[in-house]
Amino acid sequence: MNTTEKTDMNDSVLVTGGAGFIGSHVVDSLVSREFDVVALDDLSGGYAANVNSRATFIEGSILDVDLIDQLFSRYRFRRVYHLAAYAAEGLSHFIRRFNYTNNVVGSINLINASVNSDVDCFVFTSSIAVYGANQVPMSEDLMPNPEDPYGIAKRAVELDLMAAKEMFGLDYVTFRPHNVYGERQNIGDRYRNVVGIFMRQAMMNEPFTIFGDGNQTRAFTHVADIADIIARSPDVDGARNQVFNVGADEILTVNELGRTVSSAMGVEFQPEYLAARKEVVHAYADHSKSDRVFDCRTKISIQEGIPRMADWAKEIGPRRSPLFSGIEILQNLPPSWSDELQL
Repeated sequence: MNTTEKTDMNDSVLVTGGAGFIGSHVVDSLVSREFDVVALDDLSGGYAANVNSRATFIEGSILDVDLIDQLFSRYRFRRVYHLAAYAAEGLSHFIRRFNYTNNVVGSINLINASVNSDVDCFVFTSSIAVYGANQVPMSEDLMPNPEDPYGIAKRAVELDLMAAKEMFGLDYVTFRPHNVYGERQNIGDRYRNVVGIFMRQAMMNEPFTIFGDGNQTRAFTHVADIADIIARSPDVDGARNQVFNVGADEILTVNELGRTVSSAMGVEFQPEYLAARKEVVHAYADHSKSDRVFDCRTKISIQEGIPRMADWAKEIGPRRSPLFSGIEILQNLPPSWSDELQL
């Protein structure tokens, strides 16, 4: 692995979603590398306390075009790391307008500003949701075929970045992480992040709710395995204008994950099986490309990562997030969600 040394260019960088889960870890990595980091977050899922004290935190939305333009004018960002998103695949079917507004239009606001400000590189966190079903192990040379609006939105931004490169010369690096867990995950979120959901349920003495029979397979990725890769990617030879899967290689069923989490939390595994929802049953990826380019020799095992997150979760307690109040389509909404929302 060869890494380009930093130049005398402006070292201000923007991290959207910088108070969130993955974003705050990327901020930490950039700060450690002596970048001047501006962390932008609307705090819809993140916490200001997550932001490194050496970064500049600005509360605001990527939908606020005036704010975006002001920030780019003031700081003249060298790079943009775009991690702000509402990443709820299952729920995205029922919040289509919200999904596309936040995940596509907000991204385009940033791409426009990046082009107009001659940003050196735009780093984007997409998702393996772009692949859809029946394409395992998911590799970068497969034709994306997303099945949910969240995956469709992510794919749209990927395509726009490729078009912006061709038209304007904006370099990019696109990452497709998957099932990321770890310290600072929003464990109060009821609709996404199954590890966090299980840990909150454990602390609330509730059963672990599982859609379907629990035999769905995933590879769960500790945040430490990807945050530094994302942060340093523009300086790694062969990374620019490429797409990379990043994440763990160890495949688990949701039932196996539940047993691992219950053990780490010191509770008995008591699942509550709910009606299956429309989702990809088997989702895990091939990482040979990213392992080669980023020299990923070791990864945190689930046996190490889950206890690390469990210790953190016990310290902060069972956070609660507000119920989602903007459901746009009620048809086929999973009963457990509609009951919770009192619809």
